[in-house]
Amino acid sequence: MESFITWLLGVLALPGVGLPAIFLVSFLSATLLPMGSEPALFGYVALNPHMFWAAIVVASVGNTLGGMLDWWMGFAARRAFVRLKARRRAHARAAACGVAVNVDVPQGKAGKVDADGKAPMNERYTRWMRRFGPPLLLLSWLPVVGDPLCTLAGWLRLSWRSCLVYIAVGKTLRYIAITYLMLRVPESFWQGIFAPFKHLLIG
Repeated sequence: MESFITWLLGVLALPGVGLPAIFLVSFLSATLLPMGSEPALFGYVALNPHMFWAAIVVASVGNTLGGMLDWWMGFAARRAFVRLKARRRAHARAAACGVAVNVDVPQGKAGKVDADGKAPMNERYTRWMRRFGPPLLLLSWLPVVGDPLCTLAGWLRLSWRSCLVYIAVGKTLRYIAITYLMLRVPESFWQGIFAPFKHLLIG
């Protein structure tokens, strides 16, 4: 098992991986970058079983901070959007020389639907976030949709404290469950999956 895990870490470009590397990978994977931190965490814990909880804590902190970075990007984007909108409104009023011009609500935006009669996906996400609030961020660990949910929470200016709590809970439970289950899988299973790739990479 140890030799296989050592090879896996080499493939991940993380030879001699330590907790700082686990933190970095977990942080980056929680941003909008397309990467995952579970293989690195699994490899580290497999080689250092006594560090299970320490690695879980470090990975959870890094992943949570990455999620909060997504929240901050959404919050900052909303502030920039509001300022830009106010600037355009001021220019429109100045250009109209006192004539009232409504530039706040673009025509046809309300009630917009797709060709199949459903609301666009981004509008559905917004509706869900407004309805469920920060607890929806328990799902922030999900691939594809998790990071945008954090960004959307910032855009909607949801309480950062509440968002922090739910992001941390969701991501920590994910790491505990996935790492524990992966450690229960026999080594032969992993060798069978990665054997073709190992042959190609080693040449």
